[in-house]
Amino acid sequence: MAAEGPVLVTGGASGLGAAVVAELTAEKIDVVVLDRQPPEDGIAWVAVDLADPWAADEAVRDAVAVHGDLSAVVTAAGTDSCGPLDGVELTDWVRVIQVNLVGTAAVVRAALPSLRRREGRVVTVASTLGLRALPDATAYCASKFGVVGFTRALATETAGQVGVTLLIPGGMRTAFFDGRSKQYRPGPDADLCDPADVARAVVSALTSPARCQVRELVVTSPGETSWP
Repeated sequence: MAAEGPVLVTGGASGLGAAVVAELTAEKIDVVVLDRQPPEDGIAWVAVDLADPWAADEAVRDAVAVHGDLSAVVTAAGTDSCGPLDGVELTDWVRVIQVNLVGTAAVVRAALPSLRRREGRVVTVASTLGLRALPDATAYCASKFGVVGFTRALATETAGQVGVTLLIPGGMRTAFFDGRSKQYRPGPDADLCDPADVARAVVSALTSPARCQVRELVVTSPGETSWP
């Protein structure tokens, strides 16, 4: 990661994104958050709905204009809508794809000129469900399988210009599961990761030597059921 310039974190107001922001801040690294909700006080923030790729593009360009060229991007924003394919409202199904996949691509695309100038880094956040499919998760699996393919292609396209890491996390103890019906929530004894631990893996990837980059990271609890 470049020595100067902020790290742009999508979804930085909650969940893994907030944990990444906290870890970067603890390391005295400047952060800019892209999210619909504000992050912790004192963190620079651009309000944006990442389901709109044109708004995402504009938000990245605004962040660069105000805060300077980026040293890295972490695409932690994500959403889900569980249920059978014909049981999920089409608007909800499409929004999952827009936020998780199209939003990720739009943010990275807009950030690339800035990242190239600093020989910066990108960490995209997929999921173990980007490697293994489950029922009642067509939108989420489609989006995360897409992030896996997008990131691998991006790493090939930008080799020698921008460092690219694909993060594949398992389930974490966050509010991501809140509001779901019981059948789609982890049980009380579920073996889930602390997002702070996953965030440390992200920062490790961001700060790895330029000539020895971390290409892919699978980070799960020992009892993760969706991997391998």
